[in-house]
Amino acid sequence: MKRLLSLLLAALLLCALCACSGGGTTPAPAASSSTPAAESDLAYVTANKKLIIGYTVYEPMNYTDENGVFTGFDTELAQAVCAKLGVEPEFVIINWDTKEVALEAKDIDCIWNGLTLNAEREANMACTKPYVKNAQVVVVKDGFAYDGTASLIGATVCAEIGSAGEEQIKGNYSDPEDPIDPEPNLAQADYVGKSVQTDCLMEVAAGTADAAVLDMTLANSMTGEGTNYADLSVVDYLAEENYGVAFRKGSDIRDRVNELFDAMKADGTLQALADKYGLELAD
Repeated sequence: MKRLLSLLLAALLLCALCACSGGGTTPAPAASSSTPAAESDLAYVTANKKLIIGYTVYEPMNYTDENGVFTGFDTELAQAVCAKLGVEPEFVIINWDTKEVALEAKDIDCIWNGLTLNAEREANMACTKPYVKNAQVVVVKDGFAYDGTASLIGATVCAEIGSAGEEQIKGNYSDPEDPIDPEPNLAQADYVGKSVQTDCLMEVAAGTADAAVLDMTLANSMTGEGTNYADLSVVDYLAEENYGVAFRKGSDIRDRVNELFDAMKADGTLQALADKYGLELAD
């Protein structure tokens, strides 16, 4: 009896082995010869039903007014554009020094905050056409004896980190062809970088900095008679520039926003908004 049971078990084991190997292995499904096209940035934003806008507090572009209302030229313009795109605007405060990193990481979908256009930014991000004119200006406290950038050699000068103002300080030459004075005047100042431009105004007002290099749009809005910085004045214009909005490199949102800018310029919407905030539209 035991011998019979052993033979039966052996037969069952043999059948099991044949079942595992007799039909061969099922071939793995072939890899697809094509991959789906990469999702467009516009499709990504539309699917999220919102456009995440990176900004810093910067009057008159993005700021909170005396009534506690978040407003500004860029704020209102972004809201109008989002309405036409069919998405909600979501404004997120960013570190201006790492704005490009936040954009690439999709922490934000665009930088819409008085962004100065230059060759480097246009090469690394999808920037819109210029929409507002600006300039870099020098702001000092009343009583400071300003006589050109040479008067700031050895002085303490502030600018926002990563801004066009910082670029001016690090690369402003009085006369690079003059062998007697080949060094940049502002580069010979004691530079202090701040996280936002309004901090620079605070430093100058407090006397802890002699001057600040800022965007003209902000300086005109926040200094002089009738402002919180009535004793600060714009004393010099260093460089003219234009503002644009930056999206991720290759983004198809940029072209759509450019179309909307053209339409809003043609129907007078952009001009009315510029007049409201005392700005000049780019050519």
